[in-house]
Amino acid sequence: MPAHAFPDHTLESAPVAARRTMEAVADKQGYLPAAVGRLATSPQLLDGFLKISAIFESTTLDPLSREVLIMTIATGNSCHVCVAMHTAKLTALGADADLVAALREEKPLPLPDERLEAVRQFTLAVIATTGAVDDDTLQAFLAHGYTRRNALEVVLGIGAYTISTLANRMTDAPVDPQLAAFAPAPAPM
Repeated sequence: MPAHAFPDHTLESAPVAARRTMEAVADKQGYLPAAVGRLATSPQLLDGFLKISAIFESTTLDPLSREVLIMTIATGNSCHVCVAMHTAKLTALGADADLVAALREEKPLPLPDERLEAVRQFTLAVIATTGAVDDDTLQAFLAHGYTRRNALEVVLGIGAYTISTLANRMTDAPVDPQLAAFAPAPAPM
């Protein structure tokens, strides 16, 4: 998609309905992410994603489990911006380098942490079955200390980050300089 298809909105050029949300993001982040500028083309999408993302952050899933889910969606949907953002988040959470590498590379091998592998596998199963996971799959997830509430929170996370990854890909959002160190390597030609 050509870069000109979605403008890099600033606080001044964005639709009026997006400006308050953009200001809040810029205040929180210390800069206005390029992805936010492009998503501001639809104030409703930008606001909706940020709200559902905040709701997902308030779930009973622990932070590392949430990030495993997000990285599973981000890599599965090839969202380079999301991979960079959530690699930075995993790093800030003190995640093991082997875990981060495995998530970024979508290795078919299990993650180094069995509990986090359970959330990754459950996320993939929910996507593959469009939510119709069988009892064995649910029980395998629950056996790692997760709850039925967590199972439904996985659905919430999938929804939130499907919105983000698809919108960021459609707008061809670039990785901000602040996240460049966490960006995936360009695909070989």
